[in-house]
Amino acid sequence: MTFSWRRRRGGRGGDGKNEGFKGINQDMELTIPTHFRCPISLDLMKDPVTLSTGITYDRESIEKWMDAGNITCPVTNQVLRNFDQIPNHSIRKMIQDWCVENKSCGVERIPTPRIPITPYEVTDVRSRIMAAARLGDARKCQELVGKIKHLAKESERNRRCIVGNGIGSALADSFESFARSSVNTHMSLLKEILAALTWTFPLDEEGVSKLKSAVSLRCMVLFLKSDDLSSRQNAVFVLKELVSADEACVDGLMGIEGGIEETLFQTVKVPICPKATKASLVVIHNMILSSKEQSDIITLRFVRIGLIPLLLEILVDGDKSVCEKALGIMDSICSLEEGRENAYENALTVPLLVKKILRVSDTATEFSISSLWKLCLGENERALVEAVQLGAFQKLLVVLQIGSSERTKEKVTELLKMMNLCRDKVDCVDSSMGFKYVKRSN
Repeated sequence: MTFSWRRRRGGRGGDGKNEGFKGINQDMELTIPTHFRCPISLDLMKDPVTLSTGITYDRESIEKWMDAGNITCPVTNQVLRNFDQIPNHSIRKMIQDWCVENKSCGVERIPTPRIPITPYEVTDVRSRIMAAARLGDARKCQELVGKIKHLAKESERNRRCIVGNGIGSALADSFESFARSSVNTHMSLLKEILAALTWTFPLDEEGVSKLKSAVSLRCMVLFLKSDDLSSRQNAVFVLKELVSADEACVDGLMGIEGGIEETLFQTVKVPICPKATKASLVVIHNMILSSKEQSDIITLRFVRIGLIPLLLEILVDGDKSVCEKALGIMDSICSLEEGRENAYENALTVPLLVKKILRVSDTATEFSISSLWKLCLGENERALVEAVQLGAFQKLLVVLQIGSSERTKEKVTELLKMMNLCRDKVDCVDSSMGFKYVKRSN
């Protein structure tokens, strides 16, 4: 039995499958043998593997099937005795020969797949990395880290296998070990380990404990202050994961001489890349949300170095994710009296907070309302009048109509009561605004 495949007219149609047929002449019909197609995807197999039931599938398709929790063979429905996937070299060679035979039709040869890494191999490399760290063998450790990075780049499957078998903890252990020995001596190796760590999260408890040590944190802050953009980027990525996983990391960062606030501020002010900016904002937010005693100190430090104008600048044209993070920080800053005073002194604060209500996301709306509520505490008449002039009253009515969290509803209600007392003092925005800010449901 065979399947027939006909390329659509126009050269750019189709559903994106059968990538090997990009060059086939229009209207040419090509017959593909059934046993060359994966029984799951019905696409030409690129890496055929055989299960214990004797049925051959494309590796990517059967792995997705197994990752979904299935324990049976899709074709026979038999329970699999094991999950071994044996490469079917015979079928793969036949497919490659068929591709070569049809080269004149524009069929590209399926490349010979690389053998994926196994959990046993990852465990072996993990043990060797930790042994090299204990012996202080930087050359061997760098060689093994390079090998891991190379294998991870080969395929997403390799990366999942590497991460799933604890390589992150070994890297964290090595990072602390060589940082403790001498940062200057092992600078190149530490940069390599840090780069690999960025894609190995989440780490287990042991790995996190190694990275949140004073030695490791000092080394990361050193990289964050360096002129090497790649190292700065990797350092802030790792710090973001650490402060999100363990609040104790904030205490460790606070204990570093020279402080980290100015460094994070500069990372946002002079962006490396959008991801690094978002990561920096996450670190700042987690630092501000630390324990109450530390939180106030950290927040005021950020306020005094000029974080508020920088956040407002981000809000002018930032994307959804960045705006949410910036508004979250602004909301925390407005919890302090000095923070509120500094925020209100900036002419852009109230206009931008009002503008972001119902314009970005539900999260951004809640942060905007909370910040505005805090600014208006004590019936700050100037802030209330300005908000009403900008149409906040109508927007808040819409928020009540479309629904929000109970805490946000309480703040909206309080704001409306306060604003209602000010409405006769200003020329209000046309109340016919209606529901133009409500997003349509998909």
